[in-house]
Amino acid sequence: MTAPSPSGSDPAEARDFLDAHPEIEAIDIVLHDCNGIGRGKIIRRHELMGFYTGGRHLPISILGLDICGEDVHETGLIWDQGDGDLRAWPIPGTLVPLQGTHPPRAEVLMAMYTLDGAPFGSDPRHALQRQVDALAADGLIPAGAFELEFYLLANDRGPDGKVQPAADVLDGRQSLKTEVYSVDQLHGMLPLFSDIYAGAEQAGITAETMISEYAPGQYELTLHYRRDVMQAADDLARLKRIVRAQARAHGVTACFMAKPMADQTGSGMHFHVSMQNRDGRNVFVEETEGTWNPTLLHAVGGLKATMGESMLVFAPHANSWRRFASQSYAPVSPSWGVNNRSVALRIPAGDRAARRIEHRPAGVDASPYLVGATVLAGIRHGLSRRIDPGPETTGNAYAEAQDGPAIPPDWRSAIVAATQSAFLKDALGADMHRTFTAVKAAEYARVARTVADVDFDLYLHTV
Repeated sequence: MTAPSPSGSDPAEARDFLDAHPEIEAIDIVLHDCNGIGRGKIIRRHELMGFYTGGRHLPISILGLDICGEDVHETGLIWDQGDGDLRAWPIPGTLVPLQGTHPPRAEVLMAMYTLDGAPFGSDPRHALQRQVDALAADGLIPAGAFELEFYLLANDRGPDGKVQPAADVLDGRQSLKTEVYSVDQLHGMLPLFSDIYAGAEQAGITAETMISEYAPGQYELTLHYRRDVMQAADDLARLKRIVRAQARAHGVTACFMAKPMADQTGSGMHFHVSMQNRDGRNVFVEETEGTWNPTLLHAVGGLKATMGESMLVFAPHANSWRRFASQSYAPVSPSWGVNNRSVALRIPAGDRAARRIEHRPAGVDASPYLVGATVLAGIRHGLSRRIDPGPETTGNAYAEAQDGPAIPPDWRSAIVAATQSAFLKDALGADMHRTFTAVKAAEYARVARTVADVDFDLYLHTV
C-alpha cells in the first residue's frame, strides 16, 4: 500500500510524464533551503515512480546548512535530532524537462515533511504557505510576480583581479558602458537569451521582457504575474537555475550576488503583490479615482512598520548590504510613494484594475519563499491593525527624512533585530525563524573571521 502524498502529488503525473518523454534519463529532485540554494539529488528514470508513490528520505540537516553547505549546529537540526531522515515529496505540476541537457534530464521541485506527513517547519516553502493560508482564512488571495536582476560576467577576472562584464556570446564584443535600456546591447546575448526563454517555456514559466539594466553586464528579466504567489516564488527560484545553467553552457557566468561590482548598481528582486477577494476582485483598487483605497494604505503601513526588523530576510548576506547606497535604485528608508523609484514601497502608475505594491528592498540573493512570507505577513499586520503609512514621498526618498522604524545600518544589526523580532518569528514560523537566524549568525561569524584583501591593502605596511 502506497503512502498518501501530503503535498498532493499524484503518481499519474509521473507516469504520464515518462510516457511523453521517453528520452529523459535522469531527474533533478530539488528543494530550496533558507539561502535559496537548490539541494537534493539526481535520480534515474526508473526511480521516479517510487518518488511519487513513497516520497524520498532526506536527512533533516539538509535544511540547516550554511551558505557553504556546512552544518550549523545552532539550528537544532543536526545532532540534537540525530540527523535523522525526513521525507520529501514532489510538488504537483513541477515535473518538467530541462533545456539543453545531455543526456536529457528533467527537474521536479519537492518539499519536506515529517515521517507522519506534517509540513516540516524549517522548509521555506512551508513558511510561505502558512501566510497564504492565513490570508485565505480572511478571504484574501495574494497574487504577484518577482523581477529577476542579474549580471553576466566573464569566467576570468580582469587585469585588476576584479570581475568584469562578459563579452557578447554572439561575436565576442565587450562593452564597459552602462548601456541602460539599450536594445542593441541585448542583441549580443541573444543566443543565450533565446535558450533562457526556451528553458523557461519548458518549465511552464512565462518569462517576459528582457532589459539591459543600469550597469555594464547587468540585465533584468520580468515574469508574468501569477494569481498564485507560491507559483510566483517557484518561477523565480527555477528561473535562477535556468539562467545559471544556460549562461554556463554559453561560456559565461550568471551572477546573483546583490553587489558584485563596487562602483556599479546592485541587483534587486522586486516583488509585485496585490490581493484579491474570493470573487476575484483586487481589493487594492480605489473606489474613486484620486482617493487611495484604505486597504492598500493599511497594507503599505504594515510593510513600513515591519520593514526594519525584516531586513535580514531581504538582505541575508554580507554582500547584500553593499547594495544599499544613496541614489543607487536600492531603498535606504521605509518610504512609500507613487511612481517613484527612490522609495522602498512603490505604487506603480497605470491601470487601476492592476493596482499593486512593488516591494523593492529585497536583493536577488534573497529567498523568494521567505521574502514572500515576510511581505504577506507585513500586509496582514497592517490590515489587522489598520496602520496608517504616513505621508507619501513625492520627491527624492534618499534626501527626505522618513518616519517609521529605521532600516538597520548593517548586517550584524539586522541579524540582532531579526533574532529578537516577534513579528518575524510569527511571519516565518518558530522553526523557520530559529533555523534562518542561526544560519545567518553562523555566516556572520565565518565572514567576521575571514581576512579580506582590503585588510592587507590598508594595513600590511602602515600599522
